[in-house]
Amino acid sequence: MTDATAPGSVKPVRIDSWLWAVRIYKTRSAATTACRAGHVRVNGERTKAAQTVKPGDEVRVRISGFDRILVVQKTLAKRVGAPVAVTAYADRTPPREPTAMLAVRDRGAGRPTKRERRDIDRLRGRD
Repeated sequence: MTDATAPGSVKPVRIDSWLWAVRIYKTRSAATTACRAGHVRVNGERTKAAQTVKPGDEVRVRISGFDRILVVQKTLAKRVGAPVAVTAYADRTPPREPTAMLAVRDRGAGRPTKRERRDIDRLRGRD
């Protein structure tokens, strides 16, 4: 097994194929579309889908408004199972900040009571 499908292979592969193989995107065409839209960067540079990656390259992928920072450890050309896919990259993504709760009231519920207003202010950090 000396081709790009071998575990731990160091042969360069296309970025769209690698993103699909390590299960960042569900389809290869979705990975290609993300590259065209500028959501994928390799070593800080915007990339085309045909650019190759090799071990040691840093890949930044924007998904749902958040960046994932991945460092290529293995190059894979074929899609593999999730346990094997996790070993193909090192995830350097910083932890996300917890999202604040929003005060939501039903439309037409009328003016908030004094207790509800205080709860809303507490949620918004205006004690």
